Amino acid sequence: MTTPSPTSLPAPELYRAWQALRAEQPRLRARDAAERLEVSEAELTASRLGVDAVRLRPDWSALLPALGELGTIMALTRNEHCVHERKGPYQEVTVSANGLMGLVVSADIDLRLFLSGWGSVFAISEETAHGTQRSIQVFDRQGTAVHKVFLTENSVVEAWAPLVERFRADEQSDRLDFQPAAPKAVPLADEQIDVAALRSGWAALKDTHHFFALLKKHKVERTQALRLAGRDWAEQLDTAELPRMLEKASERRLPIMIFVGNAHCIQIHTGTVDNLKWLDDWFNVLDPQFNLHLKTSGVRELWRVRKPSSDGVITSWEAFDANGELVLQAFGARKPGVPELQEWRSLAESFPAL
Repeated sequence: MTTPSPTSLPAPELYRAWQALRAEQPRLRARDAAERLEVSEAELTASRLGVDAVRLRPDWSALLPALGELGTIMALTRNEHCVHERKGPYQEVTVSANGLMGLVVSADIDLRLFLSGWGSVFAISEETAHGTQRSIQVFDRQGTAVHKVFLTENSVVEAWAPLVERFRADEQSDRLDFQPAAPKAVPLADEQIDVAALRSGWAALKDTHHFFALLKKHKVERTQALRLAGRDWAEQLDTAELPRMLEKASERRLPIMIFVGNAHCIQIHTGTVDNLKWLDDWFNVLDPQFNLHLKTSGVRELWRVRKPSSDGVITSWEAFDANGELVLQAFGARKPGVPELQEWRSLAESFPAL
């Protein structure tokens, strides 16, 4: 999705235009309304300051742990083609000393936070047909939503107002200091890649977290690396197999890990997937604690990937969009130091490669 240029429309006019659009299409989500109005979602959110939104201080090292005061919440992280929603308490939060990285590693809410790209944050208290919906919404420096936290029926509602007041920004301004996104590096052509060295480095991996460094070292894009790695390490699958794999995992009650993220946040579900439903081209997991909404038409490549580690080979399924951006990853449920679940490997390997 192309980030819109900052609008010159005054916030009150933008808000009125949005409300007119909502009157025509009550179910239209803010992200889609922003695209229709050719603004960023952050600008749309800032236009409601003084109505039902409060701008907060982006003090991540204090704000993120404070979210634990809200009790059970729903954390939402998405990219262009997939939405990941997980309920639970915001606990075990750490922010690095330099403020660039954050972790939430509780049993329910599991996040990797790349805070250097986080820009603005708002508290929203919106009246809906189902009652008051309260949320904390974070946007990056281009105005795109990074991560959202919604109160649920099991949240500590009494903690909401004190938290918002404590982190309220001194200046309730709709001005957003956007920065241009870092330009993507121009990829090398296949013939410029030392494929033998790439494969050797791949085979020598001891930790799956070192995979990104391997790509960077060889100046290779992710899907390019998968193409060049050889069938021992990566095989392309029919994209239609992704929902089928999730259906089989559900039938077998197999605990899996589903990673969904964007440039600045990755959210992880660990557990089974049970209530699976199609709606048009959206494949959905609709479980009490975990919801996933996958726009299958946005998945253009699907790969079965094997990475060596000190715990043995780790198998993943990785889905990419037309721009080579990662939409979703799936693994068998595991902890560091524990070998891969054999049941997951059997399932992951049971689908034919293209």
